[in-house]
Amino acid sequence: MNDYLRAHIRTVPDWPAPGVQFRDITPLLQEPKVFRVLIDAFVHHFMAPEHKPDVIAGLDARGFIIGSVVAYALGLGFVPIRKKGKLPFTTIEETYALEYGSATVEVHTDAIRPGMRVALLDDLIATGGTMMAGKRLIERLGGIATEGAVIVDLPELGGSQALRAAGLPLMTLVDFAGH
Repeated sequence: MNDYLRAHIRTVPDWPAPGVQFRDITPLLQEPKVFRVLIDAFVHHFMAPEHKPDVIAGLDARGFIIGSVVAYALGLGFVPIRKKGKLPFTTIEETYALEYGSATVEVHTDAIRPGMRVALLDDLIATGGTMMAGKRLIERLGGIATEGAVIVDLPELGGSQALRAAGLPLMTLVDFAGH
């Protein structure tokens, strides 16, 4: 499956900046059979009793696409973790470092109840900042971030190692050497 999915991930050189090899997942979403294989990989993983969360949280924005479909297939609720200023109700926020500055994500204060087991989904792990911020938001609301799951891991950027060191188990489908 790794090779099958990898064959449908487009690499865009020098985007958004020179030297960056952008891993574009949109081809995975455009082909119905490939999209089904992708979603089924996550669904089957989270169906196992030792991995099944109470809710799926998706990180803005591609984590919404994957996470909401996975949550639906599992019969679970979905929690969006959005970029600052996009949620209409009372929120808490978490700021994290980027290569070129910082960003802030937030979640509704009533989205996660104490003790809820929450799986975080996104498209890719680079430096791990977004997923780490999501983990901290879940924990601040009393939830338990049980696992992070992504399509693509860029291990050379250190994000997956940092997340695992912080106690977050990870499920990754495709690793790309280099970035």
